[in-house]
Formats: sequence, C-alpha cells, structure tokens
Amino acid sequence: MVRPSYDLDVLRAAFPAWSVFRSDAGVFYATRRGVRLRDADIDKGLRQTVSAEDAETFVSLLHDQGRMAVGS
Repeated sequence: MVRPSYDLDVLRAAFPAWSVFRSDAGVFYATRRGVRLRDADIDKGLRQTVSAEDAETFVSLLHDQGRMAVGS
C-alpha cells in the first residue's frame, strides 16, 4: 500500500492508470488514462475523476476505485 504523500511523482508511480495532479488550491485530482467509463460502470460507483483535499483521502479513494474496478 502506498503511504499518503504530497509527492506527485510517488502518487503517479503508484497509480499509473490515472493522470494525477494537484490544483493551485491544493486539491488532489486523478482522472483515468485511456478509459471511458460506461453508464453501468458509473452506476456501480466507478468514477472517471476523483478528488480529495488531502493525500490520505486521495490515496484511499484511488484504492477504493481499484477494488471496485476488479469487482465489476
């Protein structure tokens, strides 16, 4: 498991299927690379883009998305 970090390079390496960035306001964002979710995927809880105010929540969201994707 990745330790929450403000180092975007660490987050990018840990989640290569996502394009990870941080806004000027400090919010973490990730959007899926090369994947366009279907409505059925979204209905199951998958998200095209996730965001969080802090690194710990952000990493948790990405792990949750990974677990949901495996189950779908």
